[in-house]
Amino acid sequence: MTAAVTVAGQVRIDGRALFPPIRLQLAPGLWTALLGPSGVGKSTLLRLIAGLPIGGVFEGRVENRQPVALMAQDPGLLPWLTARQNAALGARLRGERPDAARLEAILHRTGLADHAGKLPAVLSGGQRQRVALARTLMEDRPVVLLDEPFAALDARMRMAMQDLAAAVLAGRSVLMVTHDPAEAARLADRIFLLTEDGLTEEPVPDTSPPRRAADPGAFACQAALLARMIEGVPG
Repeated sequence: MTAAVTVAGQVRIDGRALFPPIRLQLAPGLWTALLGPSGVGKSTLLRLIAGLPIGGVFEGRVENRQPVALMAQDPGLLPWLTARQNAALGARLRGERPDAARLEAILHRTGLADHAGKLPAVLSGGQRQRVALARTLMEDRPVVLLDEPFAALDARMRMAMQDLAAAVLAGRSVLMVTHDPAEAARLADRIFLLTEDGLTEEPVPDTSPPRRAADPGAFACQAALLARMIEGVPG
């Protein structure tokens, strides 16, 4: 069972507050979606939880004693490794033998089986993003941080990868940064909106994720989130 992860405080860049003091807690075993305008600090919060440099000063605390898997916006694939080798990179860097059966299953389910021997240079942008997702899914970590993981995918592949991620990451504490209200409404157990004015928690549908594409509650949630994002002011 995963434990709660908490970030409390604020970040200053060149003396300017990126956002006011906030407190974000990831509930154990649930998906949390984080939305907000570009440049407000969403990716910065992911990097804080992952223990990575943020290019600013953090005034606060991060409470997390659990291993983390991070999928950043940039796929970050090594150009001299094949898609299969990039997907298994975590084990390779730790000097471990990757779980071959798990690797092949994930490559198949991400639609990469026919491209597993190709180098990143000959893959499309969506295929490279799927390799990065496969690499994240290969990591058996209790806390998973996803930074716009499905942004480069077409609508059909996006929904398929959402369903795959929801199944493989079930029971883990997931924080997903997204600009897509529909994605948040479909996948999240909890939804937060971060703006220059602070962090607010938004209502979610009363059905369990991942929700059907035509779920009325998800549609209503999506519309409400879009209105709040356009408004840009906590209510």
